[in-house]
Amino acid sequence: MKKGHPNDWNGKSRGGAAGYLIFVFLIKRFGLGAAYVLLSFVALYFIPFAPSSTKWVWFYSRHILHNSRLASLKFLYLNYFNLGVALIDKTAASSGLYSKFTFLFDEPDDVKEILSGDSGALIIGAHFGNWEVGAPYFGKYGKKMSVVMMDEEYRNIKSILDRENKLGAFSVIPVSEDSLDHIFHIRDAISGGGYVAMQGDRLTPNGKNMEAKFLGQGAHFPLGPFVLASRTDSPVIFYFAVREGFKKYRFIFRLFKGDEMSRKRGGERIILNAYVDELERAVISAPEQWYNFYKFWL
Repeated sequence: MKKGHPNDWNGKSRGGAAGYLIFVFLIKRFGLGAAYVLLSFVALYFIPFAPSSTKWVWFYSRHILHNSRLASLKFLYLNYFNLGVALIDKTAASSGLYSKFTFLFDEPDDVKEILSGDSGALIIGAHFGNWEVGAPYFGKYGKKMSVVMMDEEYRNIKSILDRENKLGAFSVIPVSEDSLDHIFHIRDAISGGGYVAMQGDRLTPNGKNMEAKFLGQGAHFPLGPFVLASRTDSPVIFYFAVREGFKKYRFIFRLFKGDEMSRKRGGERIILNAYVDELERAVISAPEQWYNFYKFWL
């Protein structure tokens, strides 16, 4: 286990509040189509003007996926474009346009049983596809979804989330480097029968990490979500949402099925390995929908 390295994600996502506001305006005034048209130009802008992010997307395409230079140029554009589509779609869904989307569900019977029951659950996702667009789905089971988010990122877009989240699809548990309050909020939410969603594929500033082989090469994963999963008695579910077409998503749920050792000290390694296996399957199916704009691999 190591501390985060100098290239850790800094708690800020691409676009920020200004990007949200522009797309919210276009969606409300002109519809989703207009937002996608603007996005086609914005995606081009980010290639030269976000050099650090572009560097690591290029590395991902060339050295992990082994794409040619020409294919990697196309991949750069698609990666930024798909990230923008995720931003637009989650904004539209949370602001009341959820019915305009088509959702397919890949949820085995064991997951359905948990989601229909009374217990809470820890849900570990990834910066893949558009996991947030599925948050309103959990409402049909009468559950409350809490999303764990870096405090700096949350403060940057809080006013917009509060205003546009008309469905009340989820609340946010902010994580601060200076406080451990989020740990207690997470435990309270799960013990109260709610779902807590965390991301398992991004390091936090100064956070501890573990190493695991991902897509054929060693990579850094955050320690926190997997330690928490090993310490809770509640179900642990891996969750991904991949876009399969225009306004069409598939939700993938996989229940972690560990033995007693995975719920004891040191069990975080077992849970991480299971998570990485599921994340690999998802990413291989749509590599241009995985978003990590920093040094992820060793």
